[in-house]
Amino acid sequence: MSQVVIIGGGIIGLSSALYLRKAGWEVTVLDKSDFQDNCSYGNAGYICPSHFIPLATPGIVKLGLKWMWNSKSPFYVQPRLDWNLISWGLKFIRSANTRQVEAAAIPLRDIALLSRQEYEEWNKLPGLDFSYEHKGLLEIFQTEAAAEHARHTLHKAHELGLTDTVMLNREELGRMEPGTAINAIGALFFRCDAHCYPNKLMGQLRAFLLAAGVKLEAGAELTGFETGQGKIKKVRTAKGDFPADEVVMATGSWGRQTAALLGINLPLMPGRGYSVTLEDSPYKLNYPSILVEGRVATTPMDGNKIRFGGTMEITSHRTPPRMNRVQGILDAVKRYYPEFEVPLPSREKIWYGYRPCSADGLPYIGRVRKFENLTLATGHSMLGLSLGAGTGKLVSELVNRLPSSMDIKAFNVERKP
Repeated sequence: MSQVVIIGGGIIGLSSALYLRKAGWEVTVLDKSDFQDNCSYGNAGYICPSHFIPLATPGIVKLGLKWMWNSKSPFYVQPRLDWNLISWGLKFIRSANTRQVEAAAIPLRDIALLSRQEYEEWNKLPGLDFSYEHKGLLEIFQTEAAAEHARHTLHKAHELGLTDTVMLNREELGRMEPGTAINAIGALFFRCDAHCYPNKLMGQLRAFLLAAGVKLEAGAELTGFETGQGKIKKVRTAKGDFPADEVVMATGSWGRQTAALLGINLPLMPGRGYSVTLEDSPYKLNYPSILVEGRVATTPMDGNKIRFGGTMEITSHRTPPRMNRVQGILDAVKRYYPEFEVPLPSREKIWYGYRPCSADGLPYIGRVRKFENLTLATGHSMLGLSLGAGTGKLVSELVNRLPSSMDIKAFNVERKP
């Protein structure tokens, strides 16, 4: 039986393992840590076709410069002399235009809808009960400027076929969330969105894969490759060598460094985010929400929890976490939900992780010309969990040389942002 080695134990790697094992491959997943130290655990749990607008948008560069000196701001690029950052930043600036945003909308919609469909199938499998709920998502706004932007987004959503998206006024929003006061003038309601509890999803998915015969190798930090005749023959790690007929690189925010070991240039930077989870929350919300001006995500999950998350901090993996960013998240929550009293937790109770940010806001999913048996799947920015199941299906189709479930040209790993 043919052997596929997947590098990376986050949602993209494990999802790829699920589909490849189902297709009959012997699957080994390598993780440099213990499969529990990645961005797939602490995120907001969104599965969101509504997120068809990439990070690189007109105005974000100006806004980023404005926020540069605010230690609590939701978007921050750490200045440093790093050619990779400079190169990525120039590509990001070039991508932050209306034409690129328009071009990204359809592929982002399509992969998100594919992913939601696949998660719904996962939810029917015995052993996978990850608190999946298809309830929708609120984008709550406080200002007329944000309301005007929401009207444009509503029009675009309808244009993309997400016709069950509606605008809510203050009273309608209040009726959807009667359990708490909300300081807002309205919201955009995306009925197309779903959410889950990421911690449950990842733990159950690991157990499901082990029961299916997938090998999960913890502590297998990548050190290099043995290559020849246009193919990868072995994946070298701190735990030894792993022969491979096919290799899937799903290394998340480490994607640039791991691709560089094969001489592949991948414009990718780590973007750090933070979250705080209230266990047995005294506060109740019916729906996940984006607090638009605050750029914070809130999610009621798993029956008795609420998670608050946010910030995009373009920084290195070595930079210590900044607790002021977490305070900024909690301050934003208080501005929208005035009855919520959430003190800054101790550092060990705060989660932070690194998202893999491509320069143009689109993931990299595909093969490279240099190695005929290598598939890359990374660069999902803040949408890793949302696009996880769909990406795994697409990876399996690529490895098996099958037609893709959707057009993936926009995700070409050798594109030039």
